[in-house]
Amino acid sequence: MQEVDRSALRTAIVADYLNQRGGAEWVVAVLHEIFPHAPIYTTIVDPARLWPALRDADIRPSWMQHLPGLTRHFKKYLPFYYLAIERMNLQEYDLVISSSCAFGLGAKARAGAVHVCYCHTPARFIWDYDRYTQKEQIGPVARRALPLLIRVLKRWDLAMSRRPHRFSSNSADVARRIRRHYGRTSTIIHPPVDIGRFSTGTTKGEYYLVVSRLNPYKRIELAVEAFNALGRPLVIIGEGPHRVHLERLAKPNIHFAGWLSDRDVAQAYAGCRALVFPGEEDFGIAVVEANASGRPVVAYRGGGTLDTVVEGITGVFFDQPTPEALIDAVGRLEMQEWDAAGLRDHAKGFGVDEFKRRFRAFVGDTVSYGDVGARVACA
Repeated sequence: MQEVDRSALRTAIVADYLNQRGGAEWVVAVLHEIFPHAPIYTTIVDPARLWPALRDADIRPSWMQHLPGLTRHFKKYLPFYYLAIERMNLQEYDLVISSSCAFGLGAKARAGAVHVCYCHTPARFIWDYDRYTQKEQIGPVARRALPLLIRVLKRWDLAMSRRPHRFSSNSADVARRIRRHYGRTSTIIHPPVDIGRFSTGTTKGEYYLVVSRLNPYKRIELAVEAFNALGRPLVIIGEGPHRVHLERLAKPNIHFAGWLSDRDVAQAYAGCRALVFPGEEDFGIAVVEANASGRPVVAYRGGGTLDTVVEGITGVFFDQPTPEALIDAVGRLEMQEWDAAGLRDHAKGFGVDEFKRRFRAFVGDTVSYGDVGARVACA
């Protein structure tokens, strides 16, 4: 296949939103590195929360950016995100790349253009509504109205799932969900982990570590209950609406560090005994970050950890979401010696360069067989 000049293919990136600094937003930052001249269309953006790699990007938020109280109440505008994605004018582009865990797959490319979607997950609040909202603080009026809204959004989501020419998924579990909900196949491309940020510690620490947003569905409460019983030190890095509840539940051996700088997070990984990963995530970048720091993980067996954790080599699993099962897993981890260099080598397979290589090939193959008729030239 013949490469063409990068200016020959007009490319746009579409992101759900850019008002947080999480794994999905990091993927957008790496996509920007691959396609540095592509503008990034999104519903809303908070410049203060951007990854540094996105500070120089041409980011084009929608009309939602001017809605009142958006910073604090962005979840309350749920139906508007779909309207904002629908109204994005992408007619000048030959290639549209959407990064989607909810809305981005609905980006509408012009006739003859190619749309590829990197899917972090089909929208959990639609397809896993009961579990997603189980512990969320939702008022009685909203709780009655939401199921009707979700039915409407489910129909929209199904219709929009036909727009991308091809899907890539961030784990085997997400690939199964894409097939189950949308009837579409996908190419698994694990998200990029910035391995260079992390280094192995010289001594094994005594504390265990959690690195996570403190939302109810993350199941951090499970780790708190287990370590209340164990009495071992646990450090929890992260912020979120569930923090107050967790702090009330925790005993003095559990420390809440809040949000830390990237450097401090890396030091916390290097100094811990192991990472505790109690939730079921689509991928779970923290697991690979811990391995990149030469530390094993105690992880719930489900979701993305099935792609990243090798039992007895990079960590241990527990099978039931109970404090007792987690306590048992901690005991098994402490009975084993862990090879820091081997853990880091394992993590390198999920690095940024590997993601770029695989995503370039995925997009190139898609465009080569599409109506555009030329292979995309990447940075």
